[in-house]
Amino acid sequence: MVRVMAIVGAGHVGGRAAQALREFGWTGDIAMFGMESHLPYERPPLSKQLLTGEREASHCQLRTRDDWANDRIKHVVSKVARIVREARTVQLDDGQSIEYEALLLATGGHVRRLNIPGADLDGVLTLRTLDDAARIASRLASNARVLIVGGGFIGLEVAASARKRGCNVCVIEGASRLLGRAVPEAVAEQVQRLHERNGVSIRLNVTPEAIERLSDRTLAISLKDKSVIHADIVLVGIGIDPADELARDAGLAVNRGVIVNAELETSASGIFAAGDVAIFPSRISGQPIRQETWHNAETQARVAARNMLGAKTRYDDTPWFWSDQYDHQLQVAGEPALGVKCIKRTLSDAGSIDFYFDANERLVGTSGFGLASGFAKEMKLARMLVERAKSPLAEMLSDPSVKLKSLL
Repeated sequence: MVRVMAIVGAGHVGGRAAQALREFGWTGDIAMFGMESHLPYERPPLSKQLLTGEREASHCQLRTRDDWANDRIKHVVSKVARIVREARTVQLDDGQSIEYEALLLATGGHVRRLNIPGADLDGVLTLRTLDDAARIASRLASNARVLIVGGGFIGLEVAASARKRGCNVCVIEGASRLLGRAVPEAVAEQVQRLHERNGVSIRLNVTPEAIERLSDRTLAISLKDKSVIHADIVLVGIGIDPADELARDAGLAVNRGVIVNAELETSASGIFAAGDVAIFPSRISGQPIRQETWHNAETQARVAARNMLGAKTRYDDTPWFWSDQYDHQLQVAGEPALGVKCIKRTLSDAGSIDFYFDANERLVGTSGFGLASGFAKEMKLARMLVERAKSPLAEMLSDPSVKLKSLL
């Protein structure tokens, strides 16, 4: 019997992996299984251009329908109910059984929801899919009152998009600062000031307790500090949980994500995982990490595809992500949390970049924030220093007259 290359998850990772399988020479069948009717698409525009109306859903697709058809890649809208490792099959919820040559888990994550009274009311929304973005965009009328629960990247990007649409925006965050541990505290403070300058109200150390629909159809959100906020819509942006239940049921090693080795192979031979759901060893620290980023999806998809075909390629890309908010951009590369020393480089008119060194004076990460127009080029060079494991002297990094390019 002819076996297929099976990909569970037809999102960014699944789509890029299917493309790569063809590129790397697989001539047999390829099937992507996903629950959305949409063809594979990128997620970054969901919280930005799709909400502001600057892009349409079709612009987010990785490829056209004809492209997938020409490469004989099947997009199957169906839930995979079970993996039978001994038989090398996946079973669909309609009872159909598909034999696989190799299997990639690109299942992503489930959006977290509030567990409070009223969390299921109309107007309490989350953002994970194209359909979610369409629902939110339709409600961002001028002067609409938008409450965003969660001061992470999704929440803040939606806040910036909503302000661009003329909405009144309030962000509440249960922690003492924005962006959790994703960025250094100094960067989080800069981001907060940017949002406040743009008219966003930000309240820290507060969490919602209940949501009620009032007689005028607006929402009243009661907070644990006993205050109440009135809004027309509530956007819940409190992260995702890795969709590892299929792997867990199949007996694979999981720990809030699917554990893979440096080749992105799971604890079962022939089964790989990539993207938001995968926990993989960092090339910098060697410790297990999980990354919910566009870069991770792009790069892991190709490595997984190679290894599904029998290669033994290690995934050794440096973690990297960015976030566009208003006319500013935030970037983080490497693992700044490993740093014990921080060196700041102030850019004349476009922000600043921080470099992080570990106890052995090794450059392990960089983060920066500034005007996107003048900041991106410098940040690209900073990222390259981390990727190439360069560790220039601190005084050279802090001196803006020393070109970063010269340190490569």
